[in-house]
Amino acid sequence: MAAPSGSVNCEEFAEFQLMAAHVSRDRVIKNCIAQTSAVVKSLREEREKNLDDLTLLKRLRKEQTKLKWMQSELNVEEVVNDRSWKVFNERCRVHFKPPKNE
Repeated sequence: MAAPSGSVNCEEFAEFQLMAAHVSRDRVIKNCIAQTSAVVKSLREEREKNLDDLTLLKRLRKEQTKLKWMQSELNVEEVVNDRSWKVFNERCRVHFKPPKNE
């Protein structure tokens, strides 16, 4: 990634590319987690009614695994976000200081 030059380029990059990308990915991951959580809840309820259904148990376990994977992806996204801001600050600190919440 080439370093943006000048205060305008750094500010635009921070606001319109870096921040927007992180917010977008975070929103998508959380939406997937919410949807998968609802599926897991529904499958658990079905499972309680029919403990002998092995197909249902397999579906539940598959969805639980997917949910755990998505939750770990949220942690990965946090690391990516932190590293991205570190690189940004190293390259643009002279030109632009992002808000403190980043």
